[in-house]
Amino acid sequence: MSLDIAGVEPILFDLGTGLRYFGAGQPADQPFTGTCLLSHLHWDHIQGIPFFTPLLRDGSEVAVYAPEQLDGLSVEQVFADTIKPPLFPVDLALLPGTVRFHEILNSDFTLVEGSDSTPRIDVKARQIPHVGNTVGYRVECNGASVAYLSDHQMPCDGSLTASEGALELCAGADLIIHDAQFTPDEFVGKCDWGHCTIDYAVWLAVESGAKRLALFHHDPSHHDDELDELFDAAIASGARQGLDVFGAREGQTVVVDGAATATS
Repeated sequence: MSLDIAGVEPILFDLGTGLRYFGAGQPADQPFTGTCLLSHLHWDHIQGIPFFTPLLRDGSEVAVYAPEQLDGLSVEQVFADTIKPPLFPVDLALLPGTVRFHEILNSDFTLVEGSDSTPRIDVKARQIPHVGNTVGYRVECNGASVAYLSDHQMPCDGSLTASEGALELCAGADLIIHDAQFTPDEFVGKCDWGHCTIDYAVWLAVESGAKRLALFHHDPSHHDDELDELFDAAIASGARQGLDVFGAREGQTVVVDGAATATS
């Protein structure tokens, strides 16, 4: 998933398999420069990076912001230990392009300072409940805001409460991209798997006063017809509460208050 803001290098959310397709769409005759806001280091969120073809070009550079680890290992060391033989044919460090790592947790930083021709971009990262250190992000530009909480553990007892960090990220956001993996029945048996229900995602967006909610991180066992039924129910629930809800789909582009486009 990516943010496209005029005059700014691409901003990526996580490094999953979709990164391969994003890379294939980049100009092949010039180096790539961009930023990734990485929520956590689980395999499904990082496995796309060795297949990101722009890293095969000299001069390409990706700045990765990621949460510091509980065991004291640096994020750079985790990547080095994962992307190397025998798990992958070559070490990540041997690719022509460069990946630079920045460790964060509960952090506020400016990604782009801004100028007459470039908008200022501010990022807020907050730790949110999941399995292992995980952060959600809020990106602000030209008065517009996008919150990204891809893997978010709701309370196991099913109660409608959220951490201060999650509420802060979502407060008044123009668009929330949020974990919506389980139905209530599925959650009963998987309440500690680090995710949430679609109903919880709708509740959080309404509670935080957001304008739009993109349901994301669908359970892979849900087929298209089932997802459509789940989306329809969530859309109706959101509409009754003044919230615009939709199901995120591969290749979808959403315009956010004229300031940025989010593409999944």
